[in-house]
Amino acid sequence: MFKSVPLAVAAGFALICAPGKPQEPEFKLRADANLVVLDVSVKDAQGGFVSNLSQDNFEVRENGKLQKIVAFNHGDDPVTVGLVLDDSGSMRMERSAVIDAALGFLNASNPKDEVFVTHFNDRVRSGLPPGVSFSDDPKLLRQSLYRNPPEGRTALYDAIVDSLHHLNEGKQSKKSLLLVSDGGDNASARNLRDVVAAVGESLATIYTVGVFSPEDPDRNPGLLRRLAGVSGGEYYPPQENGDLKAVCRQIALDIRNRYTIAYVPSDASQRSRSIAVTATSGSQRKLIVHARKSYQFPEQHEGEARP
Repeated sequence: MFKSVPLAVAAGFALICAPGKPQEPEFKLRADANLVVLDVSVKDAQGGFVSNLSQDNFEVRENGKLQKIVAFNHGDDPVTVGLVLDDSGSMRMERSAVIDAALGFLNASNPKDEVFVTHFNDRVRSGLPPGVSFSDDPKLLRQSLYRNPPEGRTALYDAIVDSLHHLNEGKQSKKSLLLVSDGGDNASARNLRDVVAAVGESLATIYTVGVFSPEDPDRNPGLLRRLAGVSGGEYYPPQENGDLKAVCRQIALDIRNRYTIAYVPSDASQRSRSIAVTATSGSQRKLIVHARKSYQFPEQHEGEARP
């Protein structure tokens, strides 16, 4: 068994999709087979959600080979989600707007989501009280947004890696991160290679919101774009953030409107895999798909076998 689970590629997961059964209204995972579980967003050319597709509208290719979809779901199921907020000194002037945007995100999210808040500046801190890993309590989550003062340097890499590890502890099969930052790092113990490895081995969809000015010497929009692109999320640059709260509400709606697609890889011999998901509809309209582009199995540990 793997000690961490990439993309819900778990030695031993199966999907139960039974939205019509009263006793099992949600999309669930349980041990049974080796699956890759993808979190997929589909929009039209105008940016509207496309929510009427079936399994037959999708194709999934791994390393160029067509894969058989073995489970499919489209429903507003609860997710495990982390808010990762840059509280470094460079964000001091933006703090009020960022907190207001985070509140907008929480208000637009599924009320049954299990949520945590990560703050970072010189080091990484949890927004929730000690002993509380996740919460769906609006009052507690609101309080968690104010827990860390905006000061110091920026341990962004540490915050990403720690947050991805924390997501793995969540009980929901779909997992997302919302990162609000300028993308810079000048205080982490980890490096970019550690971040790339953690993202590659994680099942999380990462949304990134850039908050910085053109004169910000620490800005790194390329990293924010890369994190969102490879994980199947979206990057929102500052020029699109005239209303930061509206952007974060849009992200919450995107999470609630995503498809879940699962397949068993036809070739499990490669550690690193590329993924291409396409969607078509009978109306011939152009569909824009956001899905993870690659993943990799974690390094093998002694006594563990790759599936």
